[in-house]
Amino acid sequence: MAGNTWGQILRLTTFGESHGPAVGGVLDGVPGGVLLDLAAVQSAVNRRKTGQNPYASSRQESDSVEWLSGLEPGAPGQSVRALGTPIAFLVRNTNARPSDYDALQDVFRPSHADFTWWAKFGLRDARGGGRASARETVARVVAGDVARQLLPQSVQGVAYVERLAGIGADPALLETGSVSSLQIQTESHPLRCPDAAVAAQMEQRLAELKEQGDTAGGVIAVRVDGVPAGWGEPVFDKLHAVLGHALLSINAVKGVEFGSGFSGAESIGSAHNDSFTGMGTTATNRSGGIQGGISNGNSLVFRVAFKPIASIAQPQQTVDVYGQPQELTVGGRHDATVLPRAVPIVEAMTYLVLADFYLLQRINRTA
Repeated sequence: MAGNTWGQILRLTTFGESHGPAVGGVLDGVPGGVLLDLAAVQSAVNRRKTGQNPYASSRQESDSVEWLSGLEPGAPGQSVRALGTPIAFLVRNTNARPSDYDALQDVFRPSHADFTWWAKFGLRDARGGGRASARETVARVVAGDVARQLLPQSVQGVAYVERLAGIGADPALLETGSVSSLQIQTESHPLRCPDAAVAAQMEQRLAELKEQGDTAGGVIAVRVDGVPAGWGEPVFDKLHAVLGHALLSINAVKGVEFGSGFSGAESIGSAHNDSFTGMGTTATNRSGGIQGGISNGNSLVFRVAFKPIASIAQPQQTVDVYGQPQELTVGGRHDATVLPRAVPIVEAMTYLVLADFYLLQRINRTA
């Protein structure tokens, strides 16, 4: 895993910039003959689109996926077969406004990747952050839904906004009820929090922050049922290590915890251990479904922390490329929070990792 390519067996390479002509990717390693529902892929991409709530960027993109290679021809609405060759796709940028960034050509935006890209490469694409822009994640969602379709139907996952702007739903919600019921509750509110009362509080706080020209961070909770015991590799490619790598590669992610996470550090062994009640069944799931870097058959449970979006409509102190102090107010079209649109991105990276380990496990079993 190096550069702009992700994966072991499933290999995803992404391309394009926020304000270039298109973004897209090439997904290699999909077995030939697999039936893929392209309409489902498009639905996943649509969940990531801008303009779905008053707190998302007003940028309007159709985000229509164009399939370039690796698939048999098929009628619209029908599933198509993968050929076993690289699947290439692109999503055109039709509503880019690079002029919004003219004033930023020589100025480093606080907490953005502007300075670090300039330090590494000696130049940067100031138009929306270039490759550091979250626009790149469209390709991840496309590939992630293809990966989801490779997995056994018993593997079912859900991600939702658990905390936002300092307001949180009950953490126990993640491990109660079915995945399908959580999915329905999550998609019933534009902020993608399954607790309607808490979502209303989040929305009120976001409205206040938006009025102040500010932004909010939060936490996305994830649960995946149906992962059998045995997925993951010892030592360096532990299941949670690779998941952590994948999730931390998403823009604005600052932390990932599995199972009891950091709260487990305050516990003691006798209170924290998951006691066995049978072969592969335990009384609790504080391990988050992973032990020794290998899935144990319980639900995978983890949380992903996102920082507030760095583009705020308030004056900030910064410097230009010559090191001279500047005062900057970021204009353009920006989200007040990334959390609702990040839900399908988190799901996508989760499915890419799980599909990779699923295919690797099949190889190990038949070798």
